[in-house]
Amino acid sequence: MLACNCIEPQWPADELLMKYQYISDFFIALAYFSIPLELIYFVKKSAVFPYRWALVQFGAFIVLCGATHLINLWTFSMHSRTVAIVMTTAKVLTAVVSCATALMLVHIIPDLSSVKTRELFLKNKAAELDREMGLIRTQEETGRHVRMLTHEIRSTLDRHTILKTTLVELGRTLALEECALWMPTRTGLELQLSYTLRQQNPVGYTVPIHLPVINQVFSSNRAVKISPNSPVARLRQLAGRHIPGEVVAVRVPLLHLSNFQINDWPELSTKRYALMVLMLPSDSARQWHVHELELVEVVADQVAVALSHAAILEESMRARGLLMEQNIALDLARREAETAIRARNDFLAVMNHEMRTPMHAIIALSSLLQETELTPEQRLMVETILRSSNLLATLVNDVLDLSRLEDGSLQLEIATFNLHSVFREVHNMIKPVASIKRLSVTLNIAADLPMYAIGDEKRLMQTILNVVGNAVKFSKEGSISITAFVAKSESLRDFRAPDFFPVQSDNHFYLRVQVKDSGSGINPQDIPKLFTKFAQTQTLATRNSGGSGPGLAICKRFVNLMEGRIWIESEGLGKGCTATFIVKLRFPERSNESKLPFGPKLQANHVQTNFPGLKVLVMDDNGVSRSVTKGLLAHLGCDVTAVNLIDESLHVISQEHKVVFMDVSMPGIDGYELAVRIHEKFTKRHERPALVALTGSIDKITKENCMRVGVDGVILKPVSVDKMRSVLSELLEHRVLFEAM
Repeated sequence: MLACNCIEPQWPADELLMKYQYISDFFIALAYFSIPLELIYFVKKSAVFPYRWALVQFGAFIVLCGATHLINLWTFSMHSRTVAIVMTTAKVLTAVVSCATALMLVHIIPDLSSVKTRELFLKNKAAELDREMGLIRTQEETGRHVRMLTHEIRSTLDRHTILKTTLVELGRTLALEECALWMPTRTGLELQLSYTLRQQNPVGYTVPIHLPVINQVFSSNRAVKISPNSPVARLRQLAGRHIPGEVVAVRVPLLHLSNFQINDWPELSTKRYALMVLMLPSDSARQWHVHELELVEVVADQVAVALSHAAILEESMRARGLLMEQNIALDLARREAETAIRARNDFLAVMNHEMRTPMHAIIALSSLLQETELTPEQRLMVETILRSSNLLATLVNDVLDLSRLEDGSLQLEIATFNLHSVFREVHNMIKPVASIKRLSVTLNIAADLPMYAIGDEKRLMQTILNVVGNAVKFSKEGSISITAFVAKSESLRDFRAPDFFPVQSDNHFYLRVQVKDSGSGINPQDIPKLFTKFAQTQTLATRNSGGSGPGLAICKRFVNLMEGRIWIESEGLGKGCTATFIVKLRFPERSNESKLPFGPKLQANHVQTNFPGLKVLVMDDNGVSRSVTKGLLAHLGCDVTAVNLIDESLHVISQEHKVVFMDVSMPGIDGYELAVRIHEKFTKRHERPALVALTGSIDKITKENCMRVGVDGVILKPVSVDKMRSVLSELLEHRVLFEAM
């Protein structure tokens, strides 16, 4: 500080002023030393308390210091007491401000230390962030390479291409000297050199799989550095003093190959691995970096995924080829089956038509002969012929029904019918046959059984007739009882038929029919065989009655179609049998109870015996059948005209003809065309004769065709005298008749 030359004081206080100046100079010196520290942050921290106040103090300190030095100019010469007082005052104020500014260092110095610490912390964070950014850039680079490699690897699903592409892309991306893949052999005991990058190695070379270096790699899911001198790393011959580059190996999972059964891959039941070996260039100081090892590991996993996809594709392609072969075989079998079915149906159609023609002649002529004067012995023979012919006709119907049941073409014909009449008709048909064997047949119809029902009348009657017919066939003496009633809900479920689930409702009911005979019975173990086609059990063979034919097999199919079940019970030989079946029928609507299909059947006492003078036209291409039909009608008193051509029929027919019988199954001739042309010739209904189709098959298609062309009735061959008499009676009364097949 500047020296102070004071004049000799004129009063004692001068010494005190000098002391004040000395003290002030000391503090001013200390304040000057704090100025460099304060200047560092005052400007930066000027907006933050307490730095704002410190900046004000520092400004005052500078001004006072300047004033002190300015006043000090007058102290070099003689000066007055006033100057001394002013000088002292300035120095005291400067000292106070200097001390106040210095005291701020109590807050500033720790802050300066923390700032320095924060700076160091931020520098460390910045360095760490730089490292992380470097890692991110490395990972991005690695990811780019992985995506590129993955795209190349998965661009094909051929495993050989996948493996070769992997080696090539890894060698290019990592600048490798050599890269190889060792695959396990089929035995799983060795690794075989299968693929190399430079193709300078003896592919096919093998090493044992239990080598320590291999176990070391297989036990880790990371890339492992191995010795360049290990057996799996000797990929290139190094001449001279070349130093081999670093080598790493990584396992490549082959997943569960036993799931794929690939032809030339090992059959392994556990998870196994292939071995990928990668070598850096020789005589190079280059080392493996972490991101390069990560790249190798990721690529190994991608190769495993691609290989699994390729394996699945190979298996799917093989399965597809096998499936195509099977489909071709199935399609061929289907075509052969369809051809066989068509051939069978054509054969059955032809045989049905050809068989019914002579049967028609036999039954018709036998029925005509039966109405002549015969001796008892002759009448018995004629009746036997008629029964045998009717049985043969039934057998033909059964065979046709069985054929349609097997190919699924048979459908139930649902209509309203008189349920009680069905049972009475069956009883009337069976009773004459049973009387010959001296068997009594009783019919018991429960009072709660509805009079009318909705169902397939013909199939129900055929089922009852077959069951009762078998009872008559296999009974030599005794009695046969037929019982019909509505099955109660508690009697429907049977532990012997777990697949039968009857459901009760207000719209339908279950009809239960039970036929019990006192015949010779049957062994319980032979009962299931009765429902097979043409069953011939040992018990049946000993009865001299033949087999059960197709009847029971057809009955079972019919009952199943009607949502029911059938079974037979017998306690053994000599104890008779009980056949029972349940079928589902619907209650008729009240509005339809009086509307029976095609009109009610006439009772026997209402059928006309003869039809004298009734003009009838018969058109049939078969001379025998035409003559037989003409004979039946002539026997009933009709005036019959027989022709064999459509044009001839149209020329002969007139308004005087009341009925026209025509065969619609004539080969080469469209019988439906005659019906259409007759409708065209007789436009008024009362002038047109009733049209009746004679056919060997009354299926759904035949009925639809007949209705389409305006046919009034359909009759199934063969036809007896009684049947023809009933047909004419119903036609003349109702002018419509559709017989159920």
